Amino acid sequence: MPRAYASGVVPASADAVWSHIRDFNSLPAWHPAITASELTSGAGAEVGALRRLTLGDGGIVVERLLVLDDPDRSVTYEFVENPFGARRYTATLRVAPVTATGEAFVEWWAEFDAEAADEKGLTDFFADAVYGGGIAALGELFAAKG
Repeated sequence: MPRAYASGVVPASADAVWSHIRDFNSLPAWHPAITASELTSGAGAEVGALRRLTLGDGGIVVERLLVLDDPDRSVTYEFVENPFGARRYTATLRVAPVTATGEAFVEWWAEFDAEAADEKGLTDFFADAVYGGGIAALGELFAAKG
């Protein structure tokens, strides 16, 4: 089972970053690859909620919120529908404090199944474009708030 992973440091407190990304429907406010998000079931902090994401290229992804853990500052979700060919995709986005600097350590990962020929490409895409791109955008957003 492939595992895609990315992490980075965001120049803001873990609480500030978590409050910005906690709502399951907030991706368009900070992730550059997401042009729209619509909750089709549930609320933004309700386990079981479904969101329908529109990607920059017009693709559609439907995700279900599995876990929202405020003490751990993490959210876990799964793909219900996706254009990538990933199966049994489960991802976690987590924010932790960097105690030495007061910044936030953000990590994002997923495990999924895919056709063997697609595994490396999907792993790289999720790690670099989706997770790494999102974490970098959070860094830029909070640096601008400075």
